[in-house]
Amino acid sequence: MRSATRQWLELAGFVVHDFSRASAALEQLDRNFAGVLLSDIKMPGMDGIELQRRVREADPDIPVILVTGHGDIALAVQAMRDGAYDFIEKPFAPEHLLDIVQRAQEKRTLVLDNRNLMRDLAASEGLDGRLVGHSPEMRGLKREIYDYAPTNASVLISGPTGSGKEVVARCLHDLGPNPSGPFIAVNCAAIPTQMAESELFGHTRGAFTGAQACREGKLQAANGGTLFLDELTSTPMDVQGKLLRALEEQVVVPLGSNTEIPVSFRLVAAIQEDPEEAVSSERLRKDLFYRIATIALKIPPLNARREDIPLLFKLFSDLAGDAYGREVPVLDAAAHASVMSHDWSGNVRELKNTAERFVLSSHPIEDRLAHILGAAEEPFGEDKLSLADQVRVYEKRLLQEALCRHQGNISAVMEDLSIPRRTLNEKMTKYNLARNADQDV
Repeated sequence: MRSATRQWLELAGFVVHDFSRASAALEQLDRNFAGVLLSDIKMPGMDGIELQRRVREADPDIPVILVTGHGDIALAVQAMRDGAYDFIEKPFAPEHLLDIVQRAQEKRTLVLDNRNLMRDLAASEGLDGRLVGHSPEMRGLKREIYDYAPTNASVLISGPTGSGKEVVARCLHDLGPNPSGPFIAVNCAAIPTQMAESELFGHTRGAFTGAQACREGKLQAANGGTLFLDELTSTPMDVQGKLLRALEEQVVVPLGSNTEIPVSFRLVAAIQEDPEEAVSSERLRKDLFYRIATIALKIPPLNARREDIPLLFKLFSDLAGDAYGREVPVLDAAAHASVMSHDWSGNVRELKNTAERFVLSSHPIEDRLAHILGAAEEPFGEDKLSLADQVRVYEKRLLQEALCRHQGNISAVMEDLSIPRRTLNEKMTKYNLARNADQDV
């Protein structure tokens, strides 16, 4: 019966796995199981009723179809009350079985699609809360993170100082396959050259002068999670070679030992310079580069996504106000222009520090930002934002704030900004704004 049923289902296009014992089938079932369970009720060992109960504990949305003899119909009906999808009585026509299985499979597919959608939405909201910005550059970066995070592939992040490379690494870990595992961050530039090998791979007692006890290295500490190596090009080239071997063979050998220790972790590395330049200048081994750059993410500098600056400045100002119990001043037009035209060579880190100083400063509001950024700074150089672009960004920010302030109430926004509905609709379309000002259309 089992063999014949399998043949019917395979001829109908299903991929089928059959088992002679319920316990063997149970080992293959979890929340990621994308199919349907078809089981007899009367079986040696665990029967179909117990199997259905155990499957329900693993995932109540897995469709269970029970095959029953005439005398077991009452059991099958009770099983349906307990969550089974359907039952079919022997003997049955193949067409009847296929119809039930097809409907059950469609239900399971819908359940998994809905779960994936909810997961996507949660992940997207989480990224928006940590990687703030709606510029095309940031939307593209968040899309890449979301696409690549669920894999275990190594990632090489490049971007200027202060742009948020560790934040991106954290997002990859938290949205990855092992979010409960350790996240070990290592600043390679802060490790003395002579200590790099010991720091990464560990050492045994007596491995070198001063090694009075065994010490676990960062690679071993990251086992089961993510290892984030910031400023990778600061690592000596010979240590990079040992790192390459550890990645390829998934073992580490502590300094002073001959014992290989198995490890399994996801590597995320970060550098400030262009990867190709790092290789050509012999600061990054070519073979290591090709090994870790399975996925390459580039974080844009802040001056390449200026439309995100007002949102970031307000966020950091609000956080500083909450942290220090201070009132958050509102940027006037001149201050806003200064923020938009500043070079921000320190990127998001510099912007955050400036916002905090803006909140904490005792200087008059009208010249506070000029004092922080430097009164001698020329705000409108040829390489700064044009007047038209500043007006565009400022107008978009005013619309976003009004939509947020009135929770998407269009009539209230029209009254607040003193503009007709048609003008408001045109500007919302122009700037890709939705009623929820935190989302783009």
